[in-house]
Amino acid sequence: MIGYLKGKVIYSEEGVVLLEVNGVGYELVCSGALFAKLVTDGQGEAYTYLQVRDDGVTLFGFVSVEEKKMFQKLVSVSGVGPKMGIAILSGMNISDIAVAIATSDVKGLSAVKGLGKKTAERIILELREKVTAAEMMGAAKGGAKAPAVPVPEKLSDREEDAIVGLMSLGYTRAESVKAVKGAIERGAETMEDIIMSALKNM
Repeated sequence: MIGYLKGKVIYSEEGVVLLEVNGVGYELVCSGALFAKLVTDGQGEAYTYLQVRDDGVTLFGFVSVEEKKMFQKLVSVSGVGPKMGIAILSGMNISDIAVAIATSDVKGLSAVKGLGKKTAERIILELREKVTAAEMMGAAKGGAKAPAVPVPEKLSDREEDAIVGLMSLGYTRAESVKAVKGAIERGAETMEDIIMSALKNM
C-alpha cells in the first residue's frame, strides 16, 4: 500500500501531477490544495490513497493526513466515489465540510460542483456521527477559510518542453516556469533558444 510520497514534480495538468520519487514517476490525482502546493513549489510531499479496480489503479494525493482521513470518510458513503471525494475537498476545506455535515447544511455541501442535493443529504446522514471535534475546530474557532486554489496558467507545448528540459537539469518547476517566461519575454523563440536564455539568467 502506497501511503506517502515525496519527490519532484515532472509534469502537471488539470489536477494531476507526475511526481518523481527516486527515479520512479507516480501519477497523482490531487486535491486542490495539494495540486496548488506541488505546482507552486515544484516539489513536495503527498499523503496517498490507492484505488484498485478491475479497470485500473489510481493514486489519489492529499496535502495532509487530516485531508486524507476526510476523503476516506467521504468515499465510504454510498454513491460517493474517489473523484467526487476529491471534488468536495477541492471545493471546501476540512472544517467547513465537517461543520456542514454536523449542522445538516445540505445547501452548503451541494454547492460543490457536481454534488447533487440527494448525495449531499446521504453524506450528512451517513457521516453525521463520524465527524470529529478536531475536524470542526478551525471553523469553531473562527478560523479563516482555506485560500482559493490558484488555477495554473495554461502553457504551450513549447513552454512545457522547455520547462521539463530545465527540470531535468535539477531546477524546480517554479524556477523553470519563471525562467522560461523570462526567456520568451526577451525574444527567445525556439525551445533551444529558450533553454539557453533561461540558463544564462538563472
